Amino acid sequence: MVEADPGHGSAPDPTVEEIFDAVAATAPRIRDALPGRRVESGTENPSGETVMAGDVYADELLAEALGDVDGVGSFVSEERAEALDVGGTVGDDAYAVAIDPLDGSSNLRSNNAMGTVVGVYDAPLPAPGRDLVAAGYVLYGPITTMVVADESGVREEVVERDDDAANGVSRSVVIDDLALPDEPTVYGFGGRVPDWPDAFREYAREIEGELKLRYGGAMVGDVNQVVTYGGVFAYPALVDAPDGKLRLQFEANPIAYVIERTGGSSSDGSDSILDVDPEGLHDRVPLYVGNDGPIERLEAALD
Repeated sequence: MVEADPGHGSAPDPTVEEIFDAVAATAPRIRDALPGRRVESGTENPSGETVMAGDVYADELLAEALGDVDGVGSFVSEERAEALDVGGTVGDDAYAVAIDPLDGSSNLRSNNAMGTVVGVYDAPLPAPGRDLVAAGYVLYGPITTMVVADESGVREEVVERDDDAANGVSRSVVIDDLALPDEPTVYGFGGRVPDWPDAFREYAREIEGELKLRYGGAMVGDVNQVVTYGGVFAYPALVDAPDGKLRLQFEANPIAYVIERTGGSSSDGSDSILDVDPEGLHDRVPLYVGNDGPIERLEAALD
């Protein structure tokens, strides 16, 4: 079995490092290709959502890059109905990698932030978040950054094109021990207010009187605001979508893992997202992440 990194300061898991090397190597290519892929592809993903041309390109690029990593046994994507078998036996001698190739791709038209979400599981998917050994995300903002979380902690890196590097990019660590600020400052809540359940609407009214709104329509960007400034992000259960919108394997679990590793909390409304037992590959779940205080208040409000 592939061994996870046992603790802060220890040698990193080489397979996990290769996975994030591969993800970083795709980042400039994905970013460079976006201007010509701001249109719909004419297809839908397994969740029934319209797929942008940028989604298709990012998915294919990441599948190829991660399929070439020894120690990756399967590639699973929000854009694919089933896992792609690319190597060894997951949970025995290989990991499963779950990807949201272009989170927030609806922002392509308006040229707002988007990103790539990565979860590395030591179990065949679908699997609970407790089977993650690492997770992270790339953020295509004014600067391309990558946040990587594993058992040793969380770090933020700047990813830049580097023609002298073996894989064409450089990864420069800018924060090597990333942690949520103690005092929450910002919030971002998804969904239409009329679709929010009454209990969540009341909670939101309290929060909006205390924190600053930061919401851009891409989970990666909104969560990164919380990671940077402290606060709370939520895409709640909705009246007409009680299971929420975000996918557990590709979005909620990896983001929950990152937030919990930075010292914060995650919740599905009552318990940690990482404890949710999935039934299917494309299961949806309400997601609430952030500082402990706002999440504890949220769970009390929804109880």
